[in-house]
Amino acid sequence: MTAARLALVAALLSLPAQARAAQWIVDTGKSRIGFSGVQVGAPFQGRFKRFSAQIDFDPAAPDAGRALVEIDLTSAETGDAQRDTALPQAEWFDTKANAQARFEATRFVAKGSETYEAVGTLTIRGVRRDAVLPFRLTRDGPNARAVGHLDLVRTQFGIGQGPWASGQWVALEVGVDIDVTAMEKNAGP
Repeated sequence: MTAARLALVAALLSLPAQARAAQWIVDTGKSRIGFSGVQVGAPFQGRFKRFSAQIDFDPAAPDAGRALVEIDLTSAETGDAQRDTALPQAEWFDTKANAQARFEATRFVAKGSETYEAVGTLTIRGVRRDAVLPFRLTRDGPNARAVGHLDLVRTQFGIGQGPWASGQWVALEVGVDIDVTAMEKNAGP
């Protein structure tokens, strides 16, 4: 066999390994998806108590990775009864019509020094927009932790309608924070 053919066969045999990313099992008990904003000049924070995530990601081949995160918008809580009662209503998340938000990453991009970007789309209230979530990944054997932050303009997703659309009472800018702990699916003890 010639050297060129041998190199071609070796390249073809390595393709499936390169195209497959590692699957991760998210520990939702140790993970958090939060949000922050400003209402009448006072900052506030909240979180979503329920979400699910399917993550396929290999730091050595990030472009082959994929992720799907579904967030139960009815589980939003901020610790303020008035705000927590308002969030599911039609002016805000409209959970009767759209109970879930969805982030779908179609690829990851390595940015250096354990930092990456998840590139994909975010859908809230039926509005789908391109989104890039920067995050830092730390690994400890089969375990990994991803911490990231994304800034959004809530009105681009129809969040805060009627008198809430102006930003007079609630700032238009919203932060989304992730702190996800996961274990590689096929990692053994």
